[in-house]
Amino acid sequence: MARIGYARVSSEDQNEERQLAAFREQGVEKVYLDKLSGKNARRPQLQAMFAYVREGDTVIVTDFSRLARSTVDMLQIVGALKEKAVRLVSLKENLDTDTPQGRFMLTVFAALAELERETIRERQQEGIRIAKAAGKYKGRKPLPLDEHFFCSECKKWRAGSQTAAETQRRLGMKPNRFYRLARKYGFFGEDEKHGK
Repeated sequence: MARIGYARVSSEDQNEERQLAAFREQGVEKVYLDKLSGKNARRPQLQAMFAYVREGDTVIVTDFSRLARSTVDMLQIVGALKEKAVRLVSLKENLDTDTPQGRFMLTVFAALAELERETIRERQQEGIRIAKAAGKYKGRKPLPLDEHFFCSECKKWRAGSQTAAETQRRLGMKPNRFYRLARKYGFFGEDEKHGK
């Protein structure tokens, strides 16, 4: 019955040492660490941890937000661990999913974390709307265009050797900008429809 730690920081430049120190205090034998946003549940080290854990093991996190950022993801992760008969413990919330109270409180904490994230997003959007109304927000500027690369990729598209979607992906462009520039450079006629 192993004690396994799962740690996560949102980016390469964030420090995971606080989480690792907490695991050492708990006698954790193996640690999995992702340096990715918690919005994505398909994290490599999280998947590796799932492949490693066995019945009777305990997964320890410093707090539930390290494991997931949405209620749905959290409940799916907890459900997957429960199916494998693996216990989950959060140090900050002092919760253990082996107990009915722990499972209930987990759902409450996950919902609160998601509510906090949504509130922050709404505030950001409100701030952008106010800045736009005041003429202070112009949005992101498009990346500079490498005309030679753009034209060579469009030639492949028009010759039929790659699809429009693949061309957009290779150019890193959204459809609206791609078709606007394709028209400008003569690769896409006014009478044509998108997708051809």
